[in-house]
Amino acid sequence: MNFSFTDKVDSLVARVEAFMDDNVYPAEQEYHDYIEGSANRWVIPPVMETLKEKAKAAGLWNLFLAEFEDYGAGLSNLEYAPLAEIMGRSMIGSEAFNCSAPDTGNMEVLARYGTQPQRDEWLVPLLNGEIRSAFAMTEPAVASSDATNIQCTIDKQDNEYVINGRKWWTSGAPDPRCKIMIVMGKTDVNAPRHSQQSQILVPVDTKGVTIVRPLKVFGSDDAPHGHAEILFENVRVPASNLIGGEGEGFAIAQGRLGPGRIHHCMRLIGCAQRALELMCARAESRVAFGRKLSEQGSVREDIAKSICEIEQARLLTLKAAARMDDVSYKEARDLIAMIKIVAPTMAQTVIDRAIQVHGAMGLSQDTFLAEAFAYARTVRLADGPDQVHMSSLGKQIVGRYAA
Repeated sequence: MNFSFTDKVDSLVARVEAFMDDNVYPAEQEYHDYIEGSANRWVIPPVMETLKEKAKAAGLWNLFLAEFEDYGAGLSNLEYAPLAEIMGRSMIGSEAFNCSAPDTGNMEVLARYGTQPQRDEWLVPLLNGEIRSAFAMTEPAVASSDATNIQCTIDKQDNEYVINGRKWWTSGAPDPRCKIMIVMGKTDVNAPRHSQQSQILVPVDTKGVTIVRPLKVFGSDDAPHGHAEILFENVRVPASNLIGGEGEGFAIAQGRLGPGRIHHCMRLIGCAQRALELMCARAESRVAFGRKLSEQGSVREDIAKSICEIEQARLLTLKAAARMDDVSYKEARDLIAMIKIVAPTMAQTVIDRAIQVHGAMGLSQDTFLAEAFAYARTVRLADGPDQVHMSSLGKQIVGRYAA
């Protein structure tokens, strides 16, 4: 498979790399220091808004939106993949370019399935980076890896829908800029299993919406982005807030998750690549037992294994992106399952090795490694846990070859 890129994409890669070097990496410490130094952690560091304005002025904005040239850069999934990798090298990188989750997936849903009034009210300010959004699907009372388990109800009453339920791990909801949520719930429990769910737009300030608490990941609240537990009690929104038709929620979710998994995996590959580079620099600069760490056999082996694993994951993810572009999400689902199984675990392993070479420093806030490790471990659950993808992939492969 040919992964050569056009001059346009090569130019964007160079420009994004330069922007990261000149702007994003130097801003990381200032970003985190601002949050740590604030009495209220749910604040937006001014440096992020500065980065966004610079990226917008440089024409490096909304690069993710593959199919809608009027809104984004008109790039295919394959063309966007190397850009996502570069952005993923910093935990604040994607947001600087308005290319961070869950906004990317929500914008794709609105662009693909939303009505024009829905796009005007919510997609345009998201594209402009004026607001942020959240996606509320996972629930604490059920195994939400099976989306058909969802218990949140979306009941039609005259010209309104009434929403009741409890969600959690709603990423982005505690962010003070979050103004809109896409909520997934059931509109018809008697419909066929995959036609019971619908998706609907719910403004965060709607009466009956209660953000119960931000959830912590390995003890970190991930401010100012965060992951919320949310209670919906008789929340009423206009019927026009429904995305698509009743019963289309599961199909919309699948269409949303395909590109999202490509983005997550490429960002994680960027994390792993940066961790490898930091590991090499650390190993070359530290001496233990009379030799540089880079001269220790076990360290060299870890570095060698890491570069092999990163390159394997990168090529597999690029192949999945190309397959999505050539056919469809449905026909590429085996490769998408493969990358979701491979990339997060690879990144977690490589980052863990880098932490080990850094010693105690690797556990601290003095490198990005601890935060990157938490991100990699989280994505092994987000967008479907490993076991779900392995089960689905195994079923596909048996069906393909058993005959």
